Amino acid sequence: MQFRQQALTKLQSPEELDLPVRFARPQGWLVLSVTVVVMAAASVWAVTGSVASTVSAPAVLTHGEGSYILQSPAAGQVTAVLAKEGERLPAGSPVLKVRTADGETVVRTVAAGRITALAATIGQIIATGANVAAVEKVARADDPLYATVYVPAENAASVPADAAVDLTVQTVPSQRYGVLRGHVKSVDRTARSAQQISAFLGDSQLGEQFTEEGRPVAVLVRLDRSSATESGYRWSSADGPPYALTSMTMATASIRLADQRPLDWLLP
Repeated sequence: MQFRQQALTKLQSPEELDLPVRFARPQGWLVLSVTVVVMAAASVWAVTGSVASTVSAPAVLTHGEGSYILQSPAAGQVTAVLAKEGERLPAGSPVLKVRTADGETVVRTVAAGRITALAATIGQIIATGANVAAVEKVARADDPLYATVYVPAENAASVPADAAVDLTVQTVPSQRYGVLRGHVKSVDRTARSAQQISAFLGDSQLGEQFTEEGRPVAVLVRLDRSSATESGYRWSSADGPPYALTSMTMATASIRLADQRPLDWLLP
């Protein structure tokens, strides 16, 4: 009976049409306002903003023209080794003497450079075309070093000209001396095969190593120079390592790619 009486009383009471209707509490308006502001800011950023990304790839410190593999023009026995590893020689300099069936043949450098590796010893029997030395194409001791970075082909198109590059050098403790600074000088138009990489670096193992996951694109990086460091190059630390860098040193490069708009990720 109590509930029935309450229902009758409710029906007999006048309608409260003249009372204001509360759509939301003040706290609700605050939440709604914040949500609208955030969505508007996100929309503006998606259209006008940009996102920076980087790609990491193996690198080798080299001189700009790379190296070449010196091969024997004839088969025979090595009778003399006339050059030393680390020695800089002009073009046409003798490196080996080989005794052949027709007499003695001298193996000479094709272009001026520094002997980085000798693969022949006295008394060794070699075949025609055998690799006997690796020669880096550098004529002067003060020729600057570059970094050759082997970037995956799918990322190469996003590498802009003069992009900033950080290099973690294997022979330099990065925790103490930081990273080596540089900028992109050029990007190859085509991917490199293992044979092309081996010919440029003068090392067949590196050619195989850098193409294990596909043919990469070579990116030439100009190292930033500095007269304030012992190495002659700029580092993320003030001084860098207290010794000079040498060619054919391995490194890992981090290249800043071209900035992308967030809207590009959403549109097909």
